[in-house]
Amino acid sequence: MAAATKVIGSKPSECFQFQDPNTWICNTELEVESDVVVEVGKISFHLHKSPLINRSGTLQKLINEATSDDDAGKPCTVRLDDVPGGPEAFRLAAMFCYDVRMELNAGNVVPLRCAAEHLAMTEDYSEGNLVEQAEAFLSQVLGTWNDAVRALHACDAVLPDAEDLLIVPRCIDSLASKACADPTLFGWPMLEYYTAKSLEETVVWNGISAAGKPRPLGADWWYKQASSLRLPVYKRLIAAVRSKGMSPENVAGSLMHYARRHLSGLKRRGDNSDGSSCSGAPATTTAVLSDGDQRALLEEVVALLPAEKGVAPTRFLLGLLRTATVLHASAACRDALERRAGNQLEEAMLEDLLIPNTVYSAETLYDVDSAQRMLEQFMMTSASAFAASPEIMDEGQLVDAPSAELMPVSTVAKLVDGYLAEVGTDANLKLSKFQTIAALVPDYARAVDDGLYRAIDIYLKAHPWLTNSEREQLCRLMNCQKLSLEACTHAAQNERLPLRVVVQVLFFEQLRLRTTVAGWFFVSDNADQGSSSDNCVLPRKTHDDVDLAAGSETTDEGGFAAAQSGELSPAMSVEEVRQRVSELEEECSSVRQEIHKLGKPKSALSRLFGKLGLGGRSSSREREREEPLPLPGSSDKRRMSFGC
Repeated sequence: MAAATKVIGSKPSECFQFQDPNTWICNTELEVESDVVVEVGKISFHLHKSPLINRSGTLQKLINEATSDDDAGKPCTVRLDDVPGGPEAFRLAAMFCYDVRMELNAGNVVPLRCAAEHLAMTEDYSEGNLVEQAEAFLSQVLGTWNDAVRALHACDAVLPDAEDLLIVPRCIDSLASKACADPTLFGWPMLEYYTAKSLEETVVWNGISAAGKPRPLGADWWYKQASSLRLPVYKRLIAAVRSKGMSPENVAGSLMHYARRHLSGLKRRGDNSDGSSCSGAPATTTAVLSDGDQRALLEEVVALLPAEKGVAPTRFLLGLLRTATVLHASAACRDALERRAGNQLEEAMLEDLLIPNTVYSAETLYDVDSAQRMLEQFMMTSASAFAASPEIMDEGQLVDAPSAELMPVSTVAKLVDGYLAEVGTDANLKLSKFQTIAALVPDYARAVDDGLYRAIDIYLKAHPWLTNSEREQLCRLMNCQKLSLEACTHAAQNERLPLRVVVQVLFFEQLRLRTTVAGWFFVSDNADQGSSSDNCVLPRKTHDDVDLAAGSETTDEGGFAAAQSGELSPAMSVEEVRQRVSELEEECSSVRQEIHKLGKPKSALSRLFGKLGLGGRSSSREREREEPLPLPGSSDKRRMSFGC
């Protein structure tokens, strides 16, 4: 849709000419010389009294006051320093007084309307005066989106007068109505951009061009042009679209686009997590705001975000939090961002959670306290959700929950384990802080504790000065029964772990192995004896069997469940079990030899080895101590190092 324009006046525009850079003269059919000089700022206009007095009440009054009987026949001088729009707006008003041809458009109609009001160019002095003409064209301008945006930008130069004449509210209301309307109902697109694009994207087939259909408008079509508005005006636009019933998701999308355009921290990170196309008019150059202006803008954007959960992606919220930390935004702003991000922490990525510490007095590299507060917020929200379901929680303990209910908590548990592994390399991270964050995740959230074990091992390597008591206290965070086969193998050879933890890992591995062996032998016997019978009854797992096998479904290929389902050959399974038992005996024997080398007497620990009938570990497996181990449950066989 073409921009609105209107030509008024009949005389040629060449009547008004520049005599020098600061002087305008008017050459018309009037034979008399200029008898009035109007000074607007540094520009002088050499004009005639008669056309001005007939159209403007203000000029009529000023000219009469400046003219005296003694100066009859001499040009008088009138100053108009406060005319809205300055010399350019007055030049257009003077051309209207002389009926000189000029063009009205969305960019000049607002200052001209304000100047006409200031000069009192109303119907009281002439029919069809400038006030009426400008007002009629302004109503036409507000009928299209692009022209209304241009008119609203033009209000900045004459803001007090535009507010008094209600031009700014009318522009905002017009834009809000168009943003909230469904474009498909009125045969839009309204934007010139879409019309031009639809003409460019023509279908050419066999040398024949056919105009393609205009592309449909998305919900984000108005984001780009709205983001060009000044913050006070943009805030009023957001309030207007909200009052007209715009969805919270659409409001949040516009706010995200506005923040990315004006906050340099978000632009450097290149965050486009909302997936908006941000289509509209071509982008304009945005001036870089100062830190103070960016801080004020960020706080306003956070305050304007709808309160509904999920309207803004977690990645965007964490990006705002990172920028707020750098800009030293108010504590209320950061608290609001932490609370919002914490409520949907399951959508976060590890790289976004690593927020640098910008406080000079801070000891740690990353803002661990902020991550802890977000995790506490998430766990509080999750606990409330579980408490609302009696079948899930019973006296604070998890009884039975669908996988969909546990998915967010399990996702956050993996995120926390990865976060602890990253921040654990910081030598200034205190043990109490590491323990507090790790303990916030409930035990039921982790199917296996391999990620937590890796984080603990990294922390131990970065803090070699920890006492044996502190090491044991740290290792209590993980459940040795929930380590995979790879993690158990690594832990059994890890010199950084306390000896008590190593023995505990071997003990539970031995008990789990015995349970698995017993189940396989039973299945093998039933397969031989009842191959022709369909009434074979499999043994029921005891409570101890369930506990010992907890979390072991991903540890090896021959678990109790796999044996029951008959997925493995009984003969092959027994052979593999025997080989594994032999390896464990070698490992335990090696541990016992190391204990004797340390000069420690036989104790209950030594008697435990004797009762279990374990040997030592092969020295050939020493090389696996620092080798990368596969991530638990990964299908692409990617490997990780527990020892780092």
